[in-house]
Amino acid sequence: MLGNIYEKEYQANAIAIKYKRNTITYEQLDKTIKQYSNLLHQLGVTAGERVLLSCPNAPEFIYSYLGVVKNAGIIVPVNQQLTLEEISYFIRDAEARFMLIHPDVLQKLKHDQDSLQKLLGVKVIILDDEFHMAVAASSPEVVEKFVDEQAVSTFLYTSGTTGKPKAAMLTHKNLLTNAEQCRLAFQGTARDNYMCVLPMFHVFGFTTCVLNPLLSGATVTIIEKFQPKEVIESLLKDGVTVFMGVPSMYVLLLEACKKNITFPGLRLAVSGGAALPVEVLRQAKDILKLPVVEGYGLTEASPVVCFNPLDGVKKEGSIGLPIPFEACKIVDEYDRELGVGEVGELVAQGENIMLGYYKQEEATREALKHGWLHTGDLAKKDEDGYIYIVDRKKDLIITGGLNVYPREVEEVIYRYPKVKEAAVVGIGDKLRGEYVKAFIVLKDGETCTAKEMTRYLKEHLSVYKIPRAYEFIAELPKNSSGKILKRELIR
Repeated sequence: MLGNIYEKEYQANAIAIKYKRNTITYEQLDKTIKQYSNLLHQLGVTAGERVLLSCPNAPEFIYSYLGVVKNAGIIVPVNQQLTLEEISYFIRDAEARFMLIHPDVLQKLKHDQDSLQKLLGVKVIILDDEFHMAVAASSPEVVEKFVDEQAVSTFLYTSGTTGKPKAAMLTHKNLLTNAEQCRLAFQGTARDNYMCVLPMFHVFGFTTCVLNPLLSGATVTIIEKFQPKEVIESLLKDGVTVFMGVPSMYVLLLEACKKNITFPGLRLAVSGGAALPVEVLRQAKDILKLPVVEGYGLTEASPVVCFNPLDGVKKEGSIGLPIPFEACKIVDEYDRELGVGEVGELVAQGENIMLGYYKQEEATREALKHGWLHTGDLAKKDEDGYIYIVDRKKDLIITGGLNVYPREVEEVIYRYPKVKEAAVVGIGDKLRGEYVKAFIVLKDGETCTAKEMTRYLKEHLSVYKIPRAYEFIAELPKNSSGKILKRELIR
């Protein structure tokens, strides 16, 4: 079961977690999770109970998550930056009766335990010194043996790009399967040391940087949040062999690294969470000598779906091939499979695919139509079966009846030497339906005009794809996992 994921391969004295210069062995991890589980059981967290978890990257996150699911409870990890209004929405929607909260998060909310309980209507459990004393006094013997792999273990809320966020229901089997798929795709072993700087409340971070290494008997080096200097120092000194990041992290690493800084101990650097601009990939490889490999996933798939094979051809701009035990195809609006080079929706099938959305029957039917997860991403395949994401289905810009894929325009903008980051969106237009607008962040000390950028783009793009408007801004809005929030740009 998910709560016992680390029991498959681990050796008692092997290092499971590194955190702030402290180490935790697999034996200590096992004992603490069982103590968490038993204490939470005494407090009422039993089968089916939904438990919100608001905690930064820390060992307490892992103890809490696995302690809850070990009791057959359902964990609901949330961003610790949420407002009280947002937290209230998740509590109501998930029908949660408990909330586990880190003291730092409680302090940011400017509440104490009693006032927060009254406000939210749930039992609030603070992961503070008093709680840890109770954990230490709790028995490490398992209270109940839980064996149903098909039971829901986790509610993970999608980003809500359309309407309110929905809870994807992931089972023990979904997450266990994807952790094993990742282990095979990444060729993970007990000798590996995975840096976990991606937020643990996000499925990309938790599956690839926590569940996957624990399944392999490897080490998880926890970094609370992405600070380039801290990450660089850890990559150089902590024996990290695998780094997982989103594209914006690679952009910041390129900016922060001085010349001649490379990471010889790193055998694999994975990019996911959003499309990695080809120019950023090339610079990361050429300048930092990072062994970057791009993959693809989404919350509803636990999350990994595709990955460029480590022992095979790695194609720039491609998300690679379906990972082991996963099926993918490209379909049209009638779910008919398309041929080589034809653009359609990417759909996926495997034991890692969610059960559905909680209390959202219509959305579930639409997402899991004909037994395939409809990702909402437009893609195409080449003659070797490699998949290329063209763009989000909902991000497609239609101007004067012609399709413009924002990613294609962004890729060209990224190649301009003065550009640090870019995002392209469609803006409503009475005459053409939409027009193309680009938001651009320049590198430090650089200046650029709309006229200069248009002159450059005309050399590489058809006229109808060239933005009619530009906005040069200091930074792009991003969520906590580093994904660019295009909806914030068009408000």
